[in-house]
Amino acid sequence: MNDDVRNVVLGVLATGVSGSLGWLTRTHLWRRRLRRKQAFFGLPSGSECLLVVNRLAGSERGVHTTDVSALLELSALIKDCGARPRVVQHDTARQGLGEIAEFCIGGPYSNRRMAAHLPNLLPGLTMNVEQEPVEDRGMITVAGESYRPEWGVDEYVVLARVTRGEGARPVFLICGQAAVTNQAAARHLARHHTELAGKYGPDGSFALLLKVVNSQAYGPDVVELVADVTREARTVPVASPAAT
Repeated sequence: MNDDVRNVVLGVLATGVSGSLGWLTRTHLWRRRLRRKQAFFGLPSGSECLLVVNRLAGSERGVHTTDVSALLELSALIKDCGARPRVVQHDTARQGLGEIAEFCIGGPYSNRRMAAHLPNLLPGLTMNVEQEPVEDRGMITVAGESYRPEWGVDEYVVLARVTRGEGARPVFLICGQAAVTNQAAARHLARHHTELAGKYGPDGSFALLLKVVNSQAYGPDVVELVADVTREARTVPVASPAAT
């Protein structure tokens, strides 16, 4: 074998080894990212999760079209983890906490399961469900501050991850003042889950108050973080002393 042939053979071998090492490295990194994503969402390969949705006002079976968009955002995440979603209506969900991962979408005025979750999982946070006065509809109160919607201009949504129960699978709460805010929070979760997992850990709980800006012009795309209310939302409020 002359020098030219030997150099060609060595070059081919080096290229093959380099390519194999690159493929192995990429595969290792992809698997590590997948494991972290699965841990954060509580969705190991082959598992099942709940997608709990509210019903469109005045409908027995329908779901708001914008909430359907939120479901699609979450379904893509679930599929990426190799898990299966099970969509259930809010008033037919009969599932404990921690057994399987859950995504609960909609405010307590239209989602009974959310109405049960808030005082149980986030006792320091409330959403007004009364129809009157009109300006207080959907008002979110936490840490002594109240956040009223200005429809189409500034609307708020709570995005939370909470673990509870024996299995310790997480419950994700998307509790918005309007359907567009639910979609915005689902999209925010899809886009920023890596940063959230890095900040709070794969098993950590959090509660974020987000503001959807000018939804009548921008839809669910412009979202601002108002506050991290994790500690305040998870703290049981102290009852005021009874008047004597």
